[in-house]
Parts: sequence; C-alpha cells; structure tokens
Amino acid sequence: MRDAPRSPVDPGDDPVPASASTPRRPADVWTVIRFLVCAFGLLSLAYWGYLAWPYPFPAVFFIVGAPLFAAVVWYLFRSPRSPIETDVVGKTVVETALVVAAGATWISLGHPVVGLVFVVVAAVSGVVAFRRETA
Repeated sequence: MRDAPRSPVDPGDDPVPASASTPRRPADVWTVIRFLVCAFGLLSLAYWGYLAWPYPFPAVFFIVGAPLFAAVVWYLFRSPRSPIETDVVGKTVVETALVVAAGATWISLGHPVVGLVFVVVAAVSGVVAFRRETA
C-alpha cells in the first residue's frame, strides 16, 4: 500500500512526557522525618478535637475541621506545589503557626513534654527543609 496516509510527525520526533524525564528524588531520612512531623501534627489536632470537646456535635466538627483547616492552609501557602506564590517569610510564618498550634494542643491536653518535643523536632526538620529549598 504505497498511498496510505502518513502522520505529519515522525515516530522518532515524539516528545518525551515530563514525568518520564524528571526522575523522583529518593526519600532520605529528613524527608521521612518531615512527613512524620506533618502527619503527627494533623493527628494531634484531630486528637485534641476528640478530647477537648463534648462528643456528638462540637467534637466531630473539631476532629475533622482542625486538621482539614491546617492541611488546606499548608497546601495553599507552604506546599511546594501551592497555587499561591508566597515568599520565604510567608512560608516560615505559616509553618511556624501550624507547628505551634499542633504543639499547643498537647500542652492544652496536659502533656507539655510531648508538645515541646514535637515543636523542637518540627523546628529542626523545618530548618533542614528551609536550607534545602534555598540551596
């Protein structure tokens, strides 16, 4: 079949998809610690909502609402893929507020050691993450 229609693009000229050309960065110790700090912070807010409020109505609102609010604020202002461009100072303010809120939940529940250890670990992982982002 000599007169078969041909594609205007040669098969060798196909562009490579962006996801295939950018390999994923392997997870190191600091990335895992950072993930655990974020997960523990969200769980702390949910646990605070469970223990600090009477169960049926207000507790359910705070169990779901507090971590959801923190996750949305983190995504909008601190996430590497955030839709709102924020400078370094704004990112630091948002992250500090979220870490202090999660640490304050443990202090308000009567476990100040857990809150302080969480704040210190989150601060160290935040400094490491900041140094990596700006390097």
